[in-house]
Amino acid sequence: MGISLVVPDVGAFESIIATLASWQRDSAVVQLHPGDLGWAWRHGAPAVATAVRMWLDEDTIAAIGFFDGPTVFRMTVAPERWSDAQIARRVLDDLGSADGMRFPNGHLSVEVPTGTTLYRLLASSGWQGGEAWAPLARDLAEPVDLTGLGLRFEVVAGERVAEFTAVHRSAWSNQSFTDDLWKTMSGGPAFQNGACILGRDGSGAAVAGVTIWPAGVGRPGLIEPMGVDADHRGRGNGRAICIAAAAELQRRGASIAWVCTPSSLRSAVATYRSAGFAPLPERLDLVRTH
Repeated sequence: MGISLVVPDVGAFESIIATLASWQRDSAVVQLHPGDLGWAWRHGAPAVATAVRMWLDEDTIAAIGFFDGPTVFRMTVAPERWSDAQIARRVLDDLGSADGMRFPNGHLSVEVPTGTTLYRLLASSGWQGGEAWAPLARDLAEPVDLTGLGLRFEVVAGERVAEFTAVHRSAWSNQSFTDDLWKTMSGGPAFQNGACILGRDGSGAAVAGVTIWPAGVGRPGLIEPMGVDADHRGRGNGRAICIAAAAELQRRGASIAWVCTPSSLRSAVATYRSAGFAPLPERLDLVRTH
């Protein structure tokens, strides 16, 4: 039967999320994470389902990816298949398929772990370096100290949802993240072990928020996204909420807390570094322009 490309239905997503979680490794931190699909779930299950592509070898999932926008495809390969030339060649062929249905013709940006045979094959097949990304990680082997941060932290639920989404909208100068979208996101399979954390200052004002995505005990957990209210920047609130995120991931059994942000967002990189996140090697998307 060989390797086949599948667009899964909504009913497959508990299995997809569980598979992605099982693929997370401390030795290969930067790859597609259940939290990436979890954050996308705010747009609803049908939207996520139509955006996902999955490669099966017989009945075993060998690679998973999803469209994070019309021409941005984020993906990873099963750990035991990272060096597999067969899966790499099949993915490359499918990315270049001429039907324009499962993948767009023309411009396409692909994010794939740099240690995979697929990455090397794309790079040697004329795909060019694209947007630069700065991954950062904090080892959670030692206790995370929350003293002296100046904020009080709460896990978001109920009436706190409106405050959390308001912080997000202010932080990103974007009005699209509504309470309804939060409720849709929080009902998705990836959020079962996740959480949103709200930070309040001494006056009780909601000033910062972050969402964490554990992948299971002993596995790396993702932070996506983090934001500080526009009126409360420059006061250490971003650093504080990042440390709170690391502490909550640690409490839920994560081995590492990690995040990936565009390298061009230097203030974000500086905030994560100030919170004890160490920079990992910069990553480049691979781009096809024709």
